[in-house]
Amino acid sequence: MRKFGILLVIISLFLFGCATNEVKLEKTQLQIRQFQTRIYDTNDTKMVIKAMINVLQDEGFIIKNAAMDLGLLCAEKTIDIEDKAEAAALILLFGIHATWKKASVIECTANVNEYGNQTRVRVNFQVKVLDNKGGIRGVKQIEDEKYYQEFFSKLDKAIFIQKEKL
Repeated sequence: MRKFGILLVIISLFLFGCATNEVKLEKTQLQIRQFQTRIYDTNDTKMVIKAMINVLQDEGFIIKNAAMDLGLLCAEKTIDIEDKAEAAALILLFGIHATWKKASVIECTANVNEYGNQTRVRVNFQVKVLDNKGGIRGVKQIEDEKYYQEFFSKLDKAIFIQKEKL
């Protein structure tokens, strides 16, 4: 009986020891829009779009659509996320009906427009997880502020290079 009590305590510690009291607050759409948007001191929107195309291609994105007159840019990047061990185990368990995470597709849309003597850029990233049969397992907007800061940091450098014609 004593062993059962010790086992129960160990299991309880394992289950509840990993729990956190941290409350994750949802970001408002206005907060998200703020870190998705950057204003540049140029009214040359075409140059900004070209810089964005360069940054996205450097990051492995494929440009799907670029409408310079509308300031619209769409791109996507596919990443293989398949875990071979997980796939093999699922095939053994479920045979031909097995499904597992196969790929992650990051989609980017950008809106670039004149803002007085400046250019305003709003970019949105979304991630879609696909299974081995092409089915969608999940879609969510990337709401990590750091992800957008890193993108805009690269865009800042690309715009500088474009302006200086380096």
